[in-house]
Amino acid sequence: MSYKLAHRTIGFGFDPRTRQPSQGIAGVFFIPSYQRGYRWTSDEVTKLLDDIWESQGAPYSLQPIVVRSLGVDNWELVDGQQRLTTLWLILRFMQKGEIRYSLQYQTRPGSQTYLTQIDAEQSTHNIDYFHLHQANTTIMTWFMNKMGAPCQQFLIDEIFRFLSTSVRIIWYEVPETEKTIPLFTRLNQGRIPLTDAELIKAVLLTQIEQEKKGRESEVAAQWDGIERDLQRDEIWSFVAHQNAQKAHQSGTRIDLLLDALARKPITGASQYHTFDVLQSKALKSSLAFWDEVVALHAQLLGWFEEPRWYNKIGFLVACGTSISAILCLAQGKKDNGDKDEPPTKSAFEAILNAHIRCLLTVSFNDDLDALRYKDASGYRKLQQVLLLFNVAICQQRFPFEKHVGETWSLEHIHAQNAQELNRTEHWDTWLQEHRKALFAIHSENNTVVVNNLIIRIDAATAQLRSRQFGQEQFKELAGHVMLALNDGVVEETDHSIANLALLSQDANAALSNAVFEVKRHKVLEMDKRGKYIPAATRNVFLKYYSPAESLQSHFWSGADKIAYRQTIKDVLTAYLR
Repeated sequence: MSYKLAHRTIGFGFDPRTRQPSQGIAGVFFIPSYQRGYRWTSDEVTKLLDDIWESQGAPYSLQPIVVRSLGVDNWELVDGQQRLTTLWLILRFMQKGEIRYSLQYQTRPGSQTYLTQIDAEQSTHNIDYFHLHQANTTIMTWFMNKMGAPCQQFLIDEIFRFLSTSVRIIWYEVPETEKTIPLFTRLNQGRIPLTDAELIKAVLLTQIEQEKKGRESEVAAQWDGIERDLQRDEIWSFVAHQNAQKAHQSGTRIDLLLDALARKPITGASQYHTFDVLQSKALKSSLAFWDEVVALHAQLLGWFEEPRWYNKIGFLVACGTSISAILCLAQGKKDNGDKDEPPTKSAFEAILNAHIRCLLTVSFNDDLDALRYKDASGYRKLQQVLLLFNVAICQQRFPFEKHVGETWSLEHIHAQNAQELNRTEHWDTWLQEHRKALFAIHSENNTVVVNNLIIRIDAATAQLRSRQFGQEQFKELAGHVMLALNDGVVEETDHSIANLALLSQDANAALSNAVFEVKRHKVLEMDKRGKYIPAATRNVFLKYYSPAESLQSHFWSGADKIAYRQTIKDVLTAYLR
């Protein structure tokens, strides 16, 4: 589809400082019958005024309006009625001159009259009148309260200046042949706004058509190819941090590259920040701009094909570093925008290692050993260390596509908190699961103690169902079961990294309050069913890191903990201070 796209300021078509003409909003906007009336509440009106004020004269783009030409300075307003009406009310309140645009309604002519003569008494006669009156009252209250009555004129002058010079609406004009009702339906279904990428694509292809006619089809095909690549989960999951995952989960993903070119911050960026930054570049030299996008895409694919880069970059992104920041490092760009020579491959790897060290801020000995599960800061660091451990032991590409989207938590490899259970259904489940673990030991060792515990559990289960088994009885029996399943030793649960592994939150919930042998059976069963278990977590429950001379499959001993902790340190040596 061919369309026009531009920026237009909101004011009266002239710059109040220079009195020179500018491209403003002008003409008659016709609102057809298929649209509902004005429905913005005080929340939306206040948010619009706050956004305009907080822009403080910097270029700021409001959401697009979509129009179709009906002749000279006459437009069918396909989308944007709420914004244009609110802006009209703001301009009316400020009384800075004749408003150069008006609104007409196909089936609600009374609304047009009421808009110019807002009256409190009539506001209850019509739902449109009610919302228009409420919006007008919100505007007056905002100007009165924002800085106080003495400063109201200053505030009016500043808002007017912003509207006339720097606050812009993205003007999206569709062909006269476009059927507007289906278009209106698409635009308003789920209220999905146009993305930065869609707006930039419109500017880019229009400009290329003027500069190098015939090339626009080639660029459009390349654009679609890049989008297809980024739709591949294994590529997308390693370049997109959690915020980007949510932002682009149902829309275009090439925005990620454009955000990187615009150096868009992860948080705090204004709406259409990327479009505002890149529009002038695309207009100045469309093909040079497109070459930059293609180069970024090639860079990402190069990292994807090399597991060493893929894993380190994917880890940094998973922990909150933007792919934009990493691309800048690879290109030798500094924070102030200056550029050095791009680093060599070995230098770039050293840079990535240094950034991982800075992210972890964990020393080889003291810090790592001191991190604890129950401390909020320690919990976060332990999650990062164990994620990095899982990534580092992966010889091929780490499956970030399985990691992203899950909520990950720390799981005690061996827990000792059965005493905290206080509901009969929890006791029943705990006893049944630990009976299975005792039976595994019973089959191998056939000890009298274990056999007696199995008999006691069977009796307790029957008593539970007849309500003849209490909390004290459960605690006493659970204590004996733990002794049998922990090689005769019961101690407080260890909250250090030596007794922790990474698991998804739902898998973690299935393993809570169980000793090692119970968890080992459950983890292996989940793995058999195809549930994603991180490699290091699976290795722990297979005793992969335990010394051969002290190997016993049913217990998580002190020797197991020492060997596991030392393996983590050995694997992560390059990343620990």
